[in-house]
Amino acid sequence: MELLEGFLKALQLIVSLDPEVMEVAGRSLRISLTSCLLASALCVPLGVLVYFADFPGKRAFINLVQTLYALPTVVVGLFVFVLLSRKGPLGDLGLLFTPTAMIIGQVILISPILTGLVISALSGVGRETYETAMALGASNLQAAVVALREARYSVFAAIIMGFSRALSEVGCALMVGGNIRGFTRVLTTAISLETTKGNIELSLALGMILLGLALVVNVALNFLQGKYQ
Repeated sequence: MELLEGFLKALQLIVSLDPEVMEVAGRSLRISLTSCLLASALCVPLGVLVYFADFPGKRAFINLVQTLYALPTVVVGLFVFVLLSRKGPLGDLGLLFTPTAMIIGQVILISPILTGLVISALSGVGRETYETAMALGASNLQAAVVALREARYSVFAAIIMGFSRALSEVGCALMVGGNIRGFTRVLTTAISLETTKGNIELSLALGMILLGLALVVNVALNFLQGKYQ
């Protein structure tokens, strides 16, 4: 009965567009989208370069990237915390416990996923498209763009996967963001805090929003994968 009452109150908070709930959800989206866009700008070109270039240790590098798919969020959080702490190399920037620190952590967290999935997407297309474009007089960059265009749906799916990973992580956000109300509190850290405080209604409301966002991401991913196939 208590769970049902909490669920109904959570629905009321969502339907009434409770300011605190909307604020936390909006901040989560902003931070995760920014992280995903920055990581995509870095990792899509890197994935293309790794796939088409031949260099010593290429297979080992790809294996390392794939191993880092399971990189624990708390390990990333620890690394960024040390990096940005007062005694760290970037401590003078004063970025610890800010949204910027959270973005840095999420970029590091999802970069291996994006890089590895971009390489896999290009593997699905093969080198034939690239080599054909080169034979027709295209430059290396132009040929790579043509191959990337052929794999665009799988690349978009990789970006969505990265966004989903950033949105749902909690360890790194808590360690480098500090869960400061009105500043760095996001959906996952707010759920953790409110649950320990016994505020089940707010926790459920935030959890339902997080699940709803995950559902949207999953539907988009299935759509892209179906279109690609």
